[in-house]
Amino acid sequence: MNKRRNFLKSAGLATAAIGLGMPQMAFSMKKAAPLFKISLAEWSLNKQLFAGKMDHLDFPMLTKKAGIEAVEYVNQFFKDKAKDMAYLKEMKTRADGEGVRSVLIMCDGEGMLGAASQEERTQTVENHKKWVEAAKFLGCHSIRVNAYSAIPWSTSEQDYKTSSDLASAGLHELCEFADDFDINVLIENHGGFSSNGKWLAEMINKADHRRAGTLPDFGNFRIANEDGKAISYDSYRGIDELMPRAKGVSLKPTVWDDQGNEHPLDYPKMMKLVLAHDFHEYVGIEHGEAGREWESIKEIRQELEAVRRTLEA
Repeated sequence: MNKRRNFLKSAGLATAAIGLGMPQMAFSMKKAAPLFKISLAEWSLNKQLFAGKMDHLDFPMLTKKAGIEAVEYVNQFFKDKAKDMAYLKEMKTRADGEGVRSVLIMCDGEGMLGAASQEERTQTVENHKKWVEAAKFLGCHSIRVNAYSAIPWSTSEQDYKTSSDLASAGLHELCEFADDFDINVLIENHGGFSSNGKWLAEMINKADHRRAGTLPDFGNFRIANEDGKAISYDSYRGIDELMPRAKGVSLKPTVWDDQGNEHPLDYPKMMKLVLAHDFHEYVGIEHGEAGREWESIKEIRQELEAVRRTLEA
């Protein structure tokens, strides 16, 4: 209703602007911001990239061809290039040339923020600093890191607390560095304790830093496997818990319940939940069906656009 009211208000002001002979102003006022924006996570193409069938540098161009104008990079596909300014300049030039926004860098393989010792946590922070700097250069707003800790997932209340204490300490330290670069540090629900929405929301708050945020992933609420059965957390409840600190969301077309069962994503239900938290930023598609990656990406984009049109009506 608010979006519709704002649109009608803008339309009325635009009409007045035309009457005053200001068509440019009228056009800009008519163009209302979308309820949410759509981006593409590079992991969607991981099979093509690992197989050498796709060049990381072509990611923005191919994304634009798929009808999407924002990208989320994965550090694994330019792991040795974080400090290579010539390479980063080429990445930026290609994205800018396509009119494609660089949103964030997903960072893996740089250590545990929740390591047991202060020395190990500080080393993990050091390992991530180059990605903060690369994100700043590329025009991203965030890096995504993992909240893995020295404490493996268990049902122990003590392990729950200790893992949170360790991960929040490492996250705070990294945020202190990232703040100087105006870069956010986002944690994704990515297995173990982090795929428990309550644990992750509490850990982010415990980190006590304005740069600490979440990147909720609809499909990553599988906590662990136990005796061949998935231990999972309800995706809709988890998203609701993580959205207050979200700077982005990752869309997978499947979700979990509390009983270890996976289900198809209910797009309208999930997007209403996301929007209820006044979130209007990028929804990153993170899915590529093997052998038809681009076709499946376009199908999800179209599904998202259809839901957006319905919710904007």
